[in-house]
Formats: sequence, structure tokens, C-alpha cells
Amino acid sequence: MAEADHEESSPEASLKLISKLSCSLVGQEKRIRVVPNTQAHQIYGTMDIIEMFACNYGLNAAFEDHMRSKDLIVSGSDEDGTSRMVELPGHPFFIATLFVPQVLSQQENPHPLVRAFIAAASFLG
Repeated sequence: MAEADHEESSPEASLKLISKLSCSLVGQEKRIRVVPNTQAHQIYGTMDIIEMFACNYGLNAAFEDHMRSKDLIVSGSDEDGTSRMVELPGHPFFIATLFVPQVLSQQENPHPLVRAFIAAASFLG
């Protein structure tokens, strides 16, 4: 997918892997179902989370099946089954989300993904 691009930064791209959502998720809290036996599930320790969103773009649904057939896996979906979190198994920390973990993170109580990212970076450093 050499021509894959992001619609926000390249609106004229021929292959918009990341495209504008049908409706904005900015400022919304959504329930996410975390897939069992994923790194995300290991980090959260639960299959049901609520996260704050700040996005207008996401994985183009036309490519979701293609992405699922490759190494990248969907590790979290909303109540409609739409991908909201993906990860690359076997990587020390490759988790991408459409929500913004740092919004709910506090110095005294870091968000689980922030804590896991720091731990992975410390281990690799």
C-alpha cells in the first residue's frame, strides 16, 4: 500500500487509508470492547473500557478487512463494531487508538496505555 495516505493531510490522495469519519467524535466518551488475548487486554486487565475521543478521522472501513488479514490486528472496537484501537503483535509497544489516553491521565494516576508505553520505552532504552 505504497500510496496509502491520511485524508486530513492529503485530501487529494488516491488511497485514503485514514479518512474522515461520518461524524466527529471530538469530546465524546465511548465504550470500547477490548479483544481478549491482546496486548491492550493485558494492559487494561478488562474487556470493557470507556475512553475520551478527540478525532475526526479514522481507519477507512474499506480497508478494515485488508488490515485484519495482515499482522495489524484490531484490539478494540466500539459498540457498533467499528475499529477504535489496533496493535501489532510481537512489537514491544505498537498500539494506535482513535481516543486520546493522555486526556484521562494524571501524574498520580497515569492512564494504563501511557504507563505501558513508558514501561516499554524504559525497557528498550
